[in-house]
Amino acid sequence: MQVPLLDLKSQYNSIKPEIDEAISRTVETQNLILSQEVSDFEKEIAEYSGVPYTAGVASGTDALILALKAIGIGSGDKVITTPFTFFATGEAISMLGGIPVFVDVDPETFNIDPKKIEEVLEKEQGKGAKAIIPVHLYGQCADMDSIVAIADKYDLKIVEDCAQAIGATYKGRQAGSFGSAGCLSFFPSKNLGGFGDGGMVVSTDLAVIDKIKSLRVHGSRRKYIHDELGWNSRLDSLQAAVLRVKLKKLNEWLDGRRRNAEKYDQALSSLGIVTPKVDEGNVHTYHQYTILVDSRDDLMEYLDSKGIAARVYYPVPLHLQPCYQFLGYSEGSLPVSEELSKKVLSLPIYPELTDEKTNYIIENIANFFKNREN
Repeated sequence: MQVPLLDLKSQYNSIKPEIDEAISRTVETQNLILSQEVSDFEKEIAEYSGVPYTAGVASGTDALILALKAIGIGSGDKVITTPFTFFATGEAISMLGGIPVFVDVDPETFNIDPKKIEEVLEKEQGKGAKAIIPVHLYGQCADMDSIVAIADKYDLKIVEDCAQAIGATYKGRQAGSFGSAGCLSFFPSKNLGGFGDGGMVVSTDLAVIDKIKSLRVHGSRRKYIHDELGWNSRLDSLQAAVLRVKLKKLNEWLDGRRRNAEKYDQALSSLGIVTPKVDEGNVHTYHQYTILVDSRDDLMEYLDSKGIAARVYYPVPLHLQPCYQFLGYSEGSLPVSEELSKKVLSLPIYPELTDEKTNYIIENIANFFKNREN
């Protein structure tokens, strides 16, 4: 049996008539950049996310870059974030000339540890920090009450990296609604994924979104008049049309992911495997279902041999990436992130995953550990 990490073909086939109609409708108009499709999708995401303002951009990475630029991050500015995340989180800071200050994560939730944020802010390393980027990793919100309290205490802006967390809630509020901006990714593998790259910034601050709407079109608010240097970073109409169809199905798909997660929780915890911890007050979206396994690489190889795709997100923390050597971190600097990078393994969790395939994965994980005991 073959079990891919993600099955986008099955997802497409389940909504093919609506997707094909949306694409056809958009192509017929030949209005392909910043069209009514985009503005309608922006409004729909605003309503879904519980924020008044949104701006579609070309990718989740651009969402981070433009959001940081819009709140004033520039050369030499320090921004606190997690090293246990996709590279774009740190890259966005660096692309503006900022300096990432990496703070270790909670060993159970894998999200940035607020206690360690404050410890860093009290040291020379954190002096002069301007902002915090909490990453809602794998689809679970970080401890936003604590992070907001720290930001208020130290006069820091918050830009939420919600690339993996659309639909996740923290104490009843949607991811992205806590800071100056929340940044979404619509990369095809995301829970709400397009047919190519795409992203969006959501915000309660109109000034932030107005700034981003200028930056995304070369710093222009009037055609051929450029008030500032900007980017070419626009969510195209075809992506918006596809995403509008998918958004209507998102909650149903998230429920499917949670059902599969519950099956895994029940079966794998009995094997002594550390399954994802969901903090009280959080609703997880399970962009990834990530377990901790001491023999991670051996298990991944075994599952691959059985046709099961399981993958590592992420094998090298940002503070140990070659391009960040100049920051002075080394092995042992952020021990929790380093330990997690050696043990995390993400299993297939998509809502189209059948009971047969879920059971097949569980059985093979059980067989792996049984074989090791013998």
